[in-house]
Amino acid sequence: MKKFLLSVSFALTLGAAGLPYWIEPCEHKETGCAAGDVELGRWALEAWQSASDGRLRFVAADRDHARLRIVWALPEQGLYGETVPIEVNGKPGAQVNVRIVAAGGGDRLLRDTIVYLTCLHESGHALGLAHTRNFADIMYSFQFGGDIAEYFARYRQKLTTRDDIRKNSGLSAGDRAHLMETLR
Repeated sequence: MKKFLLSVSFALTLGAAGLPYWIEPCEHKETGCAAGDVELGRWALEAWQSASDGRLRFVAADRDHARLRIVWALPEQGLYGETVPIEVNGKPGAQVNVRIVAAGGGDRLLRDTIVYLTCLHESGHALGLAHTRNFADIMYSFQFGGDIAEYFARYRQKLTTRDDIRKNSGLSAGDRAHLMETLR
């Protein structure tokens, strides 16, 4: 299925009210989701909010009112993630489907890295960002080549503890510039 990009007007029409979001609780074990994954999704949204210089504000909402939803996909539902359009009370929105990928070797921080970076990448699509060719960007597309394992390992090397994820946004200068361009 084709990636969906929310229109720039979507982000801009939110104004002071902010963008209502909802992250699915980890209640379905078959998805591979763990309780802390909800926090990883929230940290991804916080990274975009911080990078927006105050232009984006995410506010928690219930599922029925959330225009941005992060849900945990089943293993057979794709490689890492996908963003698809939804309609919420007559307004455009996006559902970010995140597939949990088990990290080899039992490295819990690598597993959390993959979940976090997938949430970050796919929520970038929900905000209107397209793929880039720059391997340093979170919006990079592996359709242009590159080593997937190296991509995740590069970020994982920055981490000593899980809390380090929140301190290392995963956004490049290019991602930040791309976001600001999109929000103009």
